[in-house]
Amino acid sequence: MADAGVSNVDEPALANGLADLRKKSPEPISSRLKRIFVANLLVILTVTAVIIGIFIGLGVRNAKLSQAQIIYFGFPGELLVRLLKMIIIPLVVCSLVSGAASIDPKALGKLGGWAMLFFLVTTLISSAIGVIMAFIIKPGSSDGIKLTVASTDDQVPEAKEVVDSFLDLIRNIFPANLVAAAFQSYATGYKFVKNNMNTTNVTLEKVPVGTDVDGMNILGLIVFAMAFGVALRKLGEEGEILIRFFNSFNEATMVLVSWIMWYAPLGIMFLVAAKIVEMEDVGKLFASLGKYIACCVVGHAVHGLLVLPLIYFLITRKNPFTFLLGLITALATAFGTSSSSATLPLMMKCVEENNGVSKHISRFILPIGATVNMDGAACFQCVAAVFIAQQNNIPLNFVQVITILVTATASSVGAAGIPAGGVLTLAIILEAVGLPTEDLSLILAVDWLVDRTCTVINVEGDAFGAGILQHFTDRISKREGMELSEVCLGEKEGPSKTEGSPLIEKQNVELEVTGPQPCEESVM
Repeated sequence: MADAGVSNVDEPALANGLADLRKKSPEPISSRLKRIFVANLLVILTVTAVIIGIFIGLGVRNAKLSQAQIIYFGFPGELLVRLLKMIIIPLVVCSLVSGAASIDPKALGKLGGWAMLFFLVTTLISSAIGVIMAFIIKPGSSDGIKLTVASTDDQVPEAKEVVDSFLDLIRNIFPANLVAAAFQSYATGYKFVKNNMNTTNVTLEKVPVGTDVDGMNILGLIVFAMAFGVALRKLGEEGEILIRFFNSFNEATMVLVSWIMWYAPLGIMFLVAAKIVEMEDVGKLFASLGKYIACCVVGHAVHGLLVLPLIYFLITRKNPFTFLLGLITALATAFGTSSSSATLPLMMKCVEENNGVSKHISRFILPIGATVNMDGAACFQCVAAVFIAQQNNIPLNFVQVITILVTATASSVGAAGIPAGGVLTLAIILEAVGLPTEDLSLILAVDWLVDRTCTVINVEGDAFGAGILQHFTDRISKREGMELSEVCLGEKEGPSKTEGSPLIEKQNVELEVTGPQPCEESVM
């Protein structure tokens, strides 16, 4: 019986010891590799899809497909873009309403202020990098020979006055129709009206005329959603039901995004392949505009791999490349779709799940960043402006360079988060400096490539902004927590003294009245 008792006692101890030994023993390499592979499966699939897409595109290119066949070939990629665009409006509106409603208005203003400062500084730095690269590489100097390209299907955007461009930006912030803002935005056109001063002289006056053009007015939706969220918070208990509705809607939208993410590798593969098949005479294009393309890509690489990681490291003291590694899926999607807005759903998912950014931060900052923060576009626009000046042998003085920097930074705020959105605002910069807008056809010829690196840098800047704001929020909450704990300790010490003092006084009085009690106890 004693032996049985001993064995019963020893068995659990033996099992615990074996479990501890298993924990301490090193994990087999095969199981570790399997765990890493499963954890990073989506990233591996996405990177592989881009590489396979390039090879498929180069292979199918020799088949000389017709335009209709190229459209059919790229259908899986088109489907991915449509799925991502479908989710943009519910994602942006619901995330901003729930985000603005869940954050205190003072904290909301502080967060927004920090975000806008970060976006402004990084966009200015990006613009400066673009101008410096253009003056170093000199992409437009071709020994007096002016470059020409074959006519493209893309139309050169109409030149617009700088004042009208900024007025359009303000008009789009306050849309007249919220439903129409989901698929249309306001843009100023021009018409010429006869101005009869007298019977002999007839002059034509250029009059701005407002029109609605196709394209989502994301800026107006963002402003409305933020204002609506703040208003719901002000309602208190009456607004709780609607806030919960938007929170649930937001969570359901993110579930849809997680499903779309698994289709993304296939879609990206066909997007890249179809674009390579669609290209015409690549060798000639690179020979004529190779220096311009290299200037843009090098500028984007410097900003994306050096400047943004350095800013992140200096502020947070964390490894920026670990942060970047968590964004691979979103960055590959940005490269494939050329759209910051279309990449927004996947970027939210990556930032929250891989980089530890809270939902309140990511769903408030990223939609704003996708519209306002255009680092890549600002860099490309500055390179393009200097390139066109060099093409036409127009020397740029210091004032014109500063004008390019400021106008590129300001106009990038209004750049649509869609493919070729930066080209539309480039016309504003050219008008501000007095450069010819006819040469925009050169920019459009290679925009399909440059715009992809632009989009990658745009979304990378948004993600780093969210990471830095998360760091600030954590630091403030830690500081407030320490202050709160100090206050609590002070409160605990305070009442004990005040409550104890009357009792002590009462005990002292009793002792004085009753006499020497301890003597009696000692007798017992």
